Amino acid sequence: MSPLDDDLRARADDLLRAAAPSERVLLGLAGAPGAGKSTLGAGLAAAYGCPVVPMDGFHLADVELIRRGLLERKGAPETFDAEGYAALLTRLRARPGHTVMAPAFERDLEQPVAGAIPVPPEARLVVTEGNYLLLDEPRWRAVRECLDSVWHLRLDDAVRRDRLVARHVASGKSPDAARAWVETVDEPNARLVDSAASRADFVVEVD
Repeated sequence: MSPLDDDLRARADDLLRAAAPSERVLLGLAGAPGAGKSTLGAGLAAAYGCPVVPMDGFHLADVELIRRGLLERKGAPETFDAEGYAALLTRLRARPGHTVMAPAFERDLEQPVAGAIPVPPEARLVVTEGNYLLLDEPRWRAVRECLDSVWHLRLDDAVRRDRLVARHVASGKSPDAARAWVETVDEPNARLVDSAASRADFVVEVD
């Protein structure tokens, strides 16, 4: 799949046409870790000039994960501020007449960074991407309710796992530690994410 093929562009165009000109459209990209959500988000941003707001900006900071005894589960649903994420999406959906600042996630630091992504009032399309947009739990259902459409990305598991190992190595883990993290943390999360795929509006098969 190219970053934004003709079919995906047509689907995004349909979403924009279905909304009133004054309304903002929120498009969610869900999928397992390493499925290509950030790549597709970048393709949409390039095509539409829209901001991309990642769920990862709502990671709990390591200091809080340590306090809760969750550092070794970083990336699992309970390691995110889902309520804060839903609150931000609610603000974005209202399309206020001022720029809303959203958090980002800095992979070099492996930490969220507040106030890093501007969403100006003229942005009619806003893309958000993350693992748990379709999770059928109360705190995550509140996220789904903010979104006009959610696309679930699916990639061959072997390719996806290789990408994850390379990502963790690039972030400083040894190859053995990266593979262990993928198997014990990322893969259980991936199975949870894929179990919610039936709630998506469209499934994107990623090459």
